[in-house]
Amino acid sequence: MPKYFEFKVTGYYLYFTSFCIIECMHVHASDKFLTEKGSAKFFVKENGDSILQNRGILNDREIAKIQSFIKDNYKDMYIKWSEYSKNGFFENEK
Repeated sequence: MPKYFEFKVTGYYLYFTSFCIIECMHVHASDKFLTEKGSAKFFVKENGDSILQNRGILNDREIAKIQSFIKDNYKDMYIKWSEYSKNGFFENEK
């Protein structure tokens, strides 16, 4: 599973799986096991804002910190994402 970074953010790795690259860019936040069970999932917009789809075991404070981290680093994260997927950022449906 590709990690966006080798370090943890608020105690969680930020990653995606090879199975989920068919979706638009998103970020899973999970513990050392890197499983989707219990992980949070954030869809990332073109401006770096993120939409929480699944909070997993994260609390509100952890979610806010991860969303802030994504906002500050989404361009670098997108470079990693685009190595595996041609799908872009999350777009609102009309």
